[in-house]
Amino acid sequence: MLVDSSEQFNNLDSIVAPKENPDDRNLDNTLRPQTFAEYIGQDKVKKNLDFLIRAAKKREEPIEHILLYGPAGLGKTTLANIIAKEMGVNIKTTSGPAIERVGDFGSILTNLQDGDILFIDEIHRLNKSIEEILYPAMEDFKLDIIIGKGPSARTIQLDLPRFTLIGATTKLGALTNPLRNRFGATYRLEFYNQQHIQDIVKRSGNILGVDIHETGLEKIASCARQTPRVANRLLKRVRDYAQIKNHQLVDGIVAQEALEMIDIDPIGLEPSDRHILRTVIEKFNGGPVGLGTIAAATSEEIKTIEDVYEPYLLQIGFMTRTPRGRIITEHAYKHLGIPYSNNV
Repeated sequence: MLVDSSEQFNNLDSIVAPKENPDDRNLDNTLRPQTFAEYIGQDKVKKNLDFLIRAAKKREEPIEHILLYGPAGLGKTTLANIIAKEMGVNIKTTSGPAIERVGDFGSILTNLQDGDILFIDEIHRLNKSIEEILYPAMEDFKLDIIIGKGPSARTIQLDLPRFTLIGATTKLGALTNPLRNRFGATYRLEFYNQQHIQDIVKRSGNILGVDIHETGLEKIASCARQTPRVANRLLKRVRDYAQIKNHQLVDGIVAQEALEMIDIDPIGLEPSDRHILRTVIEKFNGGPVGLGTIAAATSEEIKTIEDVYEPYLLQIGFMTRTPRGRIITEHAYKHLGIPYSNNV
């Protein structure tokens, strides 16, 4: 049965942005896989994690500290929750920007139980003082607390439960070497291929009660920017369209009409992507041009371009990075229907 949520069509912001938004959280508990068997894709990472978990359980020890990295929306948080479930332990979830004071972090650590998992998303954004107390906590399961100020200050050390830290980051290079080296296992999550995205859309459609034809799966998957979070978001928009138009089956035509309505093109580019490409082509002869200049010319923030739009444009070969700046490739010219001339 299709759910009447057509009001979501009025909120078209960041449809293809891989970052999580409040609308995604409404369905997290429903669509998030609970086991490795349900988790589609990332086969090599799943296999390695399975061995890590089985070895830890055989030794009756907590699993080693794990670092997951890769672009947003690929399933790092989901994997952390699956690891906790496979280990049969509790998981405490927080994020780097949310931990502002040492006292707050100390409270989190002391409230953990033996074997518990502490998951820190965006771990590269931890402030320096938090990171410093994390080192002995990860290595020796000790928490150093400074009491008093000035010459009379002294340090006491508290024992912590033997917990496991799972960190997630989109920017591995932003982590300091001391923190990165304290993780026992590091895994990179890759962008998904077309078939895996189709399988994810099919699974999500079954959960949401949306009847999707194979052609509909192909159409949605081709626009999902190789990212499960984006695929699920587009599926919900297509579901809304089908509800409004009274389509009981979502085939390729219905999916295409829905995606055209929200201005997503056949390979998943939205107006902002095309605006960035056209601006560099028309104003700067296709580049090379600096990111700051692109941001000023398009009225977008540098961070938004770097985190939201650029990764996919680089992935599909529409943009390249050089020491002199960004360059738009011939593939992008052809996609936009603009004659190509190599001015570099």
